[in-house]
Amino acid sequence: MILSRYERMIARRYLLPGKGEAFIFLVASISLVAVMLGVAALVIVMSVMNGFRAELFDKIVGLNGHAVVQPLGGRMPDWREIVAQARATPGVTSAVPLIEQPLAATYNGRAEAVLVRGMRVDDIRRNSTIQDKVLMGSLQSITQGSGRIAIGSRLAESLGAQVGSDISLFSPQGQTTPFGTVPRIVSYKVGAIFEIGVYDYDKAYIIMPIEDAQTLLLMGDAAGMVELKTVDADKVGEILRPLAEKIGGRAVIQDWRTMNAQLFEALAVERVAMFTVLSIIILVAVFNILSSLIMLVRAKTRDIAILRTMGATRGGLMRIFIVVGTTIGALGTLAGLGLGFVFLFYRQGVVNFVQLVTGQNLWDPSIRYLTELPSKTDPVEIIVIALMALIFSFLATLYPAWKAASTDPVQVLRYE
Repeated sequence: MILSRYERMIARRYLLPGKGEAFIFLVASISLVAVMLGVAALVIVMSVMNGFRAELFDKIVGLNGHAVVQPLGGRMPDWREIVAQARATPGVTSAVPLIEQPLAATYNGRAEAVLVRGMRVDDIRRNSTIQDKVLMGSLQSITQGSGRIAIGSRLAESLGAQVGSDISLFSPQGQTTPFGTVPRIVSYKVGAIFEIGVYDYDKAYIIMPIEDAQTLLLMGDAAGMVELKTVDADKVGEILRPLAEKIGGRAVIQDWRTMNAQLFEALAVERVAMFTVLSIIILVAVFNILSSLIMLVRAKTRDIAILRTMGATRGGLMRIFIVVGTTIGALGTLAGLGLGFVFLFYRQGVVNFVQLVTGQNLWDPSIRYLTELPSKTDPVEIIVIALMALIFSFLATLYPAWKAASTDPVQVLRYE
């Protein structure tokens, strides 16, 4: 919007009222702060929601892949054939045989439910989700027949175990006797402790070579499933359709959307709901701009009438008040973006400080899944938030600007 020299001068004067107009300046300042807080709240919440979804997706996919091939009979003796077929399928980047079995673990009288995962040694060491998260010990010590395992940090904490501790695993798959099946109890030494960052995984997972898992569970040479990764997680169904046709009748394919449908659908609904609610905060803040401009027009009625008699046009007066209101909204938006980015940068420190002051655990990993407050800023969302705040601010200026332009100088100055 192009302003003439006198219009810029008047708009600048109205943005910085004189001493006798301190109340109008206060209302305008409150409007700016309100827009700032609304934009900052929207940026912070949406970034945290995006980060939460991205972190969960990365952790879940890092351990479970984009999809898994599960046998209809519970065991997969022909897993090598299925792995070969999967790797030959266009779009499939990885096919890893796995064994997963819920068991019980004990150490020094403590017992915990665990999820034993058997993987080939090379696959364990290539898995970045595990390899990059080792807190103690080394994955190099976990080899076939070594009797060493890797456990999650929360599980180690619950059992009181450390690297070098001997943990006993109870398996119901045991020898059959005249008195029933005798459970197998096998002792393993902790070779590494990892922390993936997802509470449920760190609380339950035990990683061991697939050969040791086969021996523990008396599975022979069979696997339990094959984990698949593709070039595009969003197109996993389309990519794996040819493979599903080949293995039909022997196994089924479940992708990450099916396995975690309720979780990701809940996150999507919550994300939309939070965006809608926080957008109302910006709308309320914009009403402050509307009220401050109306007050400014009422206070400047005489000045407006004089400007009209001096040749100011209706369009010029409208531009002045539109620029005043939009400038307040723009400054509030920029300040809100800055405040939001600063908060996101120091988010974990802020959470820790509030926990220290209140004495409350605001981020319980057992409830929140993740061990730390995540964040992922989407540039498109930031642009949408900024444009929304600016558009709302612009719309709030139209009525006061129209009232100012409609001022009749004859009526106002009749008794002057």
